[in-house]
Amino acid sequence: MDFGKLPDISQVDFTLPDDPDFNAPFKGSGDEKTLYVGCTGWSMKEWVGKVYPPKTKSGDYLEHYTRQFNTIEHNTTHYRIPDVETVVRWRDKSAEDFRFCPKVPQVISHKGDLGLNDQNIESFCENIGLLESKLGVCFMQLPPRFGPKQMGLLESFFKRWPRHIPLSVELRHPDWFNYTGREVFGLMKDNYIASVITDVAGRRDVLHMHLSTREVLIRFVGNGLVQSDYDRIDAWVERLKSWFNAGLTNVYFFCHEPDNILAPELSAYLVEKAKEHLAVKTRGPIFYEESNNQLSLF
Repeated sequence: MDFGKLPDISQVDFTLPDDPDFNAPFKGSGDEKTLYVGCTGWSMKEWVGKVYPPKTKSGDYLEHYTRQFNTIEHNTTHYRIPDVETVVRWRDKSAEDFRFCPKVPQVISHKGDLGLNDQNIESFCENIGLLESKLGVCFMQLPPRFGPKQMGLLESFFKRWPRHIPLSVELRHPDWFNYTGREVFGLMKDNYIASVITDVAGRRDVLHMHLSTREVLIRFVGNGLVQSDYDRIDAWVERLKSWFNAGLTNVYFFCHEPDNILAPELSAYLVEKAKEHLAVKTRGPIFYEESNNQLSLF
């Protein structure tokens, strides 16, 4: 992910902001809680022999990915609405506890009318709904030009979006994060739309920490497994602990690294720390030893 990347991170303050007063405790704190951890794709040949068994063929990547991770930031749907056969294949080849988080197609998210004047919303939701229990939460990435002046359009979109298809929204226009623009989080809460929180070096404003539903999608952008990547994960585990204690039920946490080759290592570290400090369901990758084809704990 190129958004917010910096060539030099030495002067970046990676401290997580305090929670806004907006984040009141959620009801039903006794419900089951799950931390879903994943990457942004499964088509990584560099993972063969490490994340996937040695000599794994590309046609089998999906099956092995879903047994190593329990979610995915599914970017392929951003470029086209998947057909029925493709969605059914994803559903049937994935592990039972796996959850897809498909990106809303750009023919919706990046159109000036957010797809309100055609049937792409309905077409996408009808097809992606075939994931059934393996659908986590869709996420819509609004373009940087889409700001608070278009709040009315966003509200119309929320009312059009089918309630049975979970949705989260990533905001990028800087004005969303000033005092007036933050009204959008109330709008999201009223319409059961989850927030997307992005932790990236060059745009600390998108690390807004607002929780609008009992689930949240977090996009974490690391910098090549430098020490600050691990320190930031440690801080996130502490924050997630307080959020789960306040009644949050599902967290979808996606680890980005340069070229995403090292994303599994960061995911494994997050899962290890979560198992130490969080009373939640989670799982993550166990790596293969290339020398003897055996699994090796991180």
